[in-house]
Amino acid sequence: MPTVQVLDAKGKATGSVELKADVFGAESRVPLLHQAVTRELADRRAGTHDTKGRSEVSGGGRKPWKQKGTGRARQGSTRAVQWKGGGKPFGPTPRSYDKDMPRSMRRLALRAAVAAKIAAGELSAIESLDVRDGKTKSLVGRLAGLGVAGERTLIVLREMDGAVMRAARNVPWLTIETPAHVSVYQLLHARRVVCERAGLLALEAALAR
Repeated sequence: MPTVQVLDAKGKATGSVELKADVFGAESRVPLLHQAVTRELADRRAGTHDTKGRSEVSGGGRKPWKQKGTGRARQGSTRAVQWKGGGKPFGPTPRSYDKDMPRSMRRLALRAAVAAKIAAGELSAIESLDVRDGKTKSLVGRLAGLGVAGERTLIVLREMDGAVMRAARNVPWLTIETPAHVSVYQLLHARRVVCERAGLLALEAALAR
């Protein structure tokens, strides 16, 4: 049964949380995790890239010179692809990069990602982050007490806290999420994962459905 230590403000273990083996006891499946991360990064792409083809650029309605007798190669338009200012051949057009992945596979990948963090000892739990003043210094000091400083860290809160969000917005290596929105990429990208006890149990309950 996976077990996660619960730390106090000074980083000392005060207890542990036992998680369900059927939820977070799964072994890591690299192809599944790779598919989930690829899907998430692809979904982030706007797909608004566009270049104009020969039929879209303006001008070029007149033949630049007559067909025969000039000694030059025949040309039909100055907007052909070989001309400067002409259309771009085979250029990108707007498209969607969304990839389909069944919900059961997405859920299984999220379970595997959390299990991998637990097995690597990179996931810890706290009772509460307790940053009521909303100051960055207080938050960074609190995390330093947990042994987290300057490395990519994902914090999972039971629900969004305005004071914590305000304190974390100036810290580039911090990401704040709730159990409903945490993703496989965020879990694998982070060096450390810090969860509130209530947030970890909420994530377990969501993935156990």
